[in-house]
Amino acid sequence: MKQIILGTAGHIDHGKTSLIKAVSGIDTDRLKEEKKRGITIELGFASLDLPDGQHVGIVDVPGHEKFVKNMVAGATGIDIVVMVIAADEGVMPQTREHMEICTLLGVRHGFVALTKTDMVDEEWLELAMDDIQSFTRDTFLDGQPIVPVSSVTGDGIPAFLDTLQAICKNVPERKQTGLFRLPVDRVFTMKGFGTVITGSLVSGRIAVGETIMIYPSGVKSKVRGLQVHNQSVNEALAGQRTAINFQGLDMAAVERGNVLARPDTLSPSYMADLAFQYLASAAKPLKNRTRIRFHTGTSEIMGNLILLDREELAPGESAAVQVRLDTPVALVKEDRYVIRSYSPVRTIGGGQVLDPIPAKHKRFRSDIADTLNALADMPPEEVIGFHARQAGFGGTEHNELRLVTNLPDKKLDAAVSAMLSRRDLIMVDRDRRLYVHADTYARLRQLVLDQLGRYHTANPLKAGMPREELRSKFPAHIHPKLAPQVLNQMLKNDELAAEEDTIRLAGHRVSLAGDQSQLKDKILQTYARGGITPPYFKEICQTLKVEARDARDVLQLLVEENRLVKVKEELFFQREVIDDLRARLVAYLRDKGVITTPEFKDMTGASRKYVIPLAEFFDARNVTIRVGDTRQLRKG
Repeated sequence: MKQIILGTAGHIDHGKTSLIKAVSGIDTDRLKEEKKRGITIELGFASLDLPDGQHVGIVDVPGHEKFVKNMVAGATGIDIVVMVIAADEGVMPQTREHMEICTLLGVRHGFVALTKTDMVDEEWLELAMDDIQSFTRDTFLDGQPIVPVSSVTGDGIPAFLDTLQAICKNVPERKQTGLFRLPVDRVFTMKGFGTVITGSLVSGRIAVGETIMIYPSGVKSKVRGLQVHNQSVNEALAGQRTAINFQGLDMAAVERGNVLARPDTLSPSYMADLAFQYLASAAKPLKNRTRIRFHTGTSEIMGNLILLDREELAPGESAAVQVRLDTPVALVKEDRYVIRSYSPVRTIGGGQVLDPIPAKHKRFRSDIADTLNALADMPPEEVIGFHARQAGFGGTEHNELRLVTNLPDKKLDAAVSAMLSRRDLIMVDRDRRLYVHADTYARLRQLVLDQLGRYHTANPLKAGMPREELRSKFPAHIHPKLAPQVLNQMLKNDELAAEEDTIRLAGHRVSLAGDQSQLKDKILQTYARGGITPPYFKEICQTLKVEARDARDVLQLLVEENRLVKVKEELFFQREVIDDLRARLVAYLRDKGVITTPEFKDMTGASRKYVIPLAEFFDARNVTIRVGDTRQLRKG
C-alpha cells in the first residue's frame, strides 16, 4: 500500500479544520488559543482509512496570512492537496497565495472542496463553481474535481472520500532512496517517554534502536520508539506521518525547522544553488542581494538572494540563483523551497534546489550560470562529473554525491562504477570513497611537470628537486592522498625518476657549461691537494675567485655524484679520503676497543678544527659511538 499524505490549503475561516473533523473524526485544533479564537494557528494532524483500505495521513494548515510560514511547513512532503474554498466567500487572497505555494513546492495532485454549501442557495453555488474554475485554470488543479460539501450537514462527505480515493490511485510511488530525512514540525515531551518529535518522513526509512543526528546542530540520539498514525511500529517509511521518541534527548536541543537524518549523511551549508521562479504576481522587479525569507522543509531562514547573471529579475522570469543564508541548512538536490519577501512579508517565488553544497560563485560568469541552468535536467553521470570538477583537488566523497544527485543508492553506485571504469573519475581514498575528476588528476600531473621543468631550468646542476619543496608547490586544499598517488603513477609511467629525497623529470640530466666544467675540475683539484685538511667553502671561493652561488651549485653536484662528502656545513672532503679514514678508524677500534680525541688527532695528523667535525661525522653515520671522553665501534 502506498504511503500518502493529504494537506489542506485555503483562506482563513473557510472550514479546513471542520472538514477534516467531518471526514476523520479528529479535531486538529489542539491549542487553547485556537479554541478561543476559532482559527487554526499551528499545524494539525489527523489520519483516515478510505473504503479501499488506503491509509492517508493528514496535515491541516492555518489559513491566516500571519501564519503562512506554518502553512509552508505543513505543505512540505504532502502528496495531495485539498484546496478548501468557502461557498459564501469564494476565492480569497490566501486562497491565491496557498495555490502559489503549493505550485512552487511541486504539489501535482489535488482537488477542490467547496465548503459551507449549507449557507448558500443553488444560484450562489453555481457562481462559486464558476469562480473556482476560473481560478484553477492553467494551474495543477485545472480540470480536477470540485466537490461541494457541508461539514455541518454531512452533505458531500461520501463524494469527498470517493474523490480522494480516486486521486490516491493516481499518485505515483515515492522515489526510493536510502537517505532517511524527516523535517521536524513539532517537538513536545510526554510524561514517562521524554522528548517526542513529529514530522512527515520525506525519504528513506528509520527503525527503533537506530542512532540519528539533528541537523544542523549535530546532536545525536537513539530512537527509543516509533509511532505512525498513533500506532506503535518498529519501522517507519517515506510518506508516513511519524512520531519518534528519543532516548535521553533534551527538548531544547531540537526545534521546528531541524532535520533528522543518520549521522554524517547530510552537509549543512550556508549557501544553495537554486532554480528560481519569480512569481508573475510580484509587484516589482527583484534586485540582486534582496533580503528574503527562505522556506524549505519546515524551516524559515533569513538570507540574501544572489542573481548570478543579471542585476534584476522581472516578475514572471526564472533564473539560476544562489541563496546565502544567516544560518546553515541541510538540503538535497531537487528539494523544493519557497521564498518570501523580508518586509512586507509576501510569497514571491520558489522552485527546486540544484546544488545543496555549492562553492561561493562569482557573478557574471556565464559558464557557471549556464551549467546551473542545465543541471536540473542533466543525466546522472554529467551531474557527478560537474560536481567532481567543482570539488577540484580536495575531491568529493560518495556521500556528497548522494546529496548533489539525489539518486537511489543502487543507481548512484552504478553511475560511479561506470565512470571509474572509464577513468572519468579516479578513486583517491578507498576507505572514505573519495574521488577526483580525471581533469583534476591531469591538472595535478601537469603541475608536477611544470614545477620540475622550471626547477631544472633554474637549477641545471642539481640532479632533482627536494620532495618537500615540490610538495610545497601543491594547492593548499589538496587531498593528502592525491599527490602521492599522482607521483607514484608518474614514476610507474617513467615520466619521473626519484633518488632518495629528490625527484626529477625522467629525461633530466645534469649538463655543465664550459666554464662550469672548468670550475668543477678546479674544485676537485683543490680538495685532492687538501687531503685530510681541505679548505672550507669560503676559502675555496676566495682562492678560485668565483661567486658563492656558482661554486655551491657545482659543489652540490659533486656531492650528488658521490665524489665529495659533506662532513658539516661549509666543510667537505674527497670521497677517497673519507673512505680511507673510515677503514683506518674501524681497524684501530677493532684492535684497541676505544679511541680518544687526541689519539684520533694523531691518526689523522689534522688540527682540532678537522678532527672534531670528523669524529662527530662518524658518530652520525653510526660508525662510532661516544662513551664519555672516548669513542667505541658501534655494534652492528
